[in-house]
Amino acid sequence: MLRSTLVQQGSPVYSACWSPDSDRVLHTAGRHLVVKPLQPGARALQWKAHEGLVLKVDWNAVNGLVVSGGEDCRYKVWDSYGCPLYSSLSHEHPVTAVAWAPDGSLFLVGAFDTLRLCDRAGWSHCLEKLPGVGSPLGLAWSHDGTQVGAACGSGRVVFAHLLERRWEWAHLEVTLTKRRTMQVRNVLDDAVDTLEFRDRVIRASLGHGHLVVATCAQCYVYSIKNWNTPIIFDLKEGSVSLIVQAQKHFVLVQAGGGGGGAVLLVSSYEGRAVAVVRGAGLRAELLEERTLALSDDTIAVRDPGDTRVVLLFEALSGKPVGDGTPLTHKLEVVQVALDASVGGGGSGGGGTGRLLALLDRAQDVFVVHTRGAREGRPPIKIGGSAQCVAWHGTAPVLCGVGDGRLSLWLCPAAAFADPGLAPATVRHRDAPELGKCPRVLSFLGARVSVRRADGALLSVPVSPYPGALHGLVAAQRWDHALRLCRFVKDPALWACLAALAVRSRELETAEAAYAAIGEVDRVAHVRAARELPVPESRWAALALLSGDVHQAEGILLQGGLTYRAIRTHIDLYSWDRALELAVKHKTHVDSVLAFRQRHLQQLQQRQQQQQQGQQQQAVVEETRPRFLQYARQVEVDWEKVEAKIELELQKEKERGVAAAAVTSTVTTQGARGGHAVQR
Repeated sequence: MLRSTLVQQGSPVYSACWSPDSDRVLHTAGRHLVVKPLQPGARALQWKAHEGLVLKVDWNAVNGLVVSGGEDCRYKVWDSYGCPLYSSLSHEHPVTAVAWAPDGSLFLVGAFDTLRLCDRAGWSHCLEKLPGVGSPLGLAWSHDGTQVGAACGSGRVVFAHLLERRWEWAHLEVTLTKRRTMQVRNVLDDAVDTLEFRDRVIRASLGHGHLVVATCAQCYVYSIKNWNTPIIFDLKEGSVSLIVQAQKHFVLVQAGGGGGGAVLLVSSYEGRAVAVVRGAGLRAELLEERTLALSDDTIAVRDPGDTRVVLLFEALSGKPVGDGTPLTHKLEVVQVALDASVGGGGSGGGGTGRLLALLDRAQDVFVVHTRGAREGRPPIKIGGSAQCVAWHGTAPVLCGVGDGRLSLWLCPAAAFADPGLAPATVRHRDAPELGKCPRVLSFLGARVSVRRADGALLSVPVSPYPGALHGLVAAQRWDHALRLCRFVKDPALWACLAALAVRSRELETAEAAYAAIGEVDRVAHVRAARELPVPESRWAALALLSGDVHQAEGILLQGGLTYRAIRTHIDLYSWDRALELAVKHKTHVDSVLAFRQRHLQQLQQRQQQQQQGQQQQAVVEETRPRFLQYARQVEVDWEKVEAKIELELQKEKERGVAAAAVTSTVTTQGARGGHAVQR
């Protein structure tokens, strides 16, 4: 039943389609394309698309891209705002049909006696000539994206299957030669293995030493060490639309039955089900590799309903991370990526969770710890002008491409350990050969594989030393890490080591690294922290170096060092918080008032020096109500204040000596086979 007329124009509408969010309609209008919102009075978006009539158009729900074909014998790719991304060369005949694959990675173009399979970037995978079928007038993909049907002007219906799909990892190359047959080739010795399946192959993924293949009914897990005996288990939820791998397990994205949204099945490489993630807001057809990331302990998914929101789940249980509050970014998130290194969170750990990288619509790169996201801490920006990012396969090193250059963040965790040092850990390399709209395929060893917009595959070499440094730090071999940095003599590597040492609380290594790059103020700060008698004081000093005052206060209060916490806020001129802590713990209220009075007196002296010769000089007086209140109640005596401070420092020294004695006893027990030796 016709409910309303959305558009009425003088030229025929040859094609129309819905937007991904179903609130707009894209239709043809002669040589133009028009995006018409459903809201009454909303302004339509129109642009000239072809030199001839536009005959066919399709809008993909996953990547948000538009493909169009016209009588000018060209097909073109657009973004949702009408900006051109790709324009093909002129064909022999008009383009009469275009259709996106369900996952948005491919699209099909139909012309007279011709079918062309293209990548989402626009370049052509293959061309098939079909004599006698005429012009395809309609194209329809199967739900799993492996088959396509074409209705032709000659009255024939053509069915096609996708073959020769290829997956590469390390020294292996896997090719789908037939619908039920795959060929594995080892490029090192040219050894070839053939894998046969009972049903046609739907999805496959190669990485982390395993090949995962999903057919219509089963999942096969192969180890690259043995191609003869795969692990096989049945698929109960439905067709697999996406496979994402991590080092210890992988996730299968399936369409849940009954319209209940997508089902994320986390399985080990032994075929054991680890966890199941279900969500009514998750739609299998809207999830792709750029919007779903997996690590050994975390799953990150961009919310299909709100692209500014990232959902975090525990990979081992399927439950939301923390209290279930998602991570909300200020702009639309284009890509999510999780650090794949063992342990996560950057080398050295520190219990802060795994690193999550976000790429937003403005092409800015942000990082956040998964635990920090749970605590509501916002992501930290580490770079910009990136069109695609990828983590190293084994080390917490991030690479990004865009704007004609390759960027390497050698230690993204430096943004948390020492924000002022983070820019020194970034390398930028001009790479005009990458062209426009490059895409990172993999980052393994000392090479980054990049796919150009024209389909060419480039292998860009990078330095192997950052990965080696992270490996040494993860193994707690700090002396070898220092030797490596002294051998390479790279300031960026020294800065990376300094940040890793601060995160791991290796003060001696941090001091040496800061000294190597001439950071005198940081050397002084670390040296002062080393001289503190109590471990909690040293850890709090490192937290202050990273700019996290809240964490420093928590460390000191948890360790019973109330005066240190109060003095920290005094040194930072956070007077209200210092007084609040003193009143709450009923100690050193007079100390806070005394230092406040001294501060005001120093301000008064500075103003008098600056205003010499003026008849009327400003007077600095206390104006904060709480300080005025306690100044009337508490008497300030500097002798008593200094005595209390001296007593606190003496207690810290005694506590530090006792802690050192206990540590020495425990160490000696381990060295002497359990016999304690007191010193």
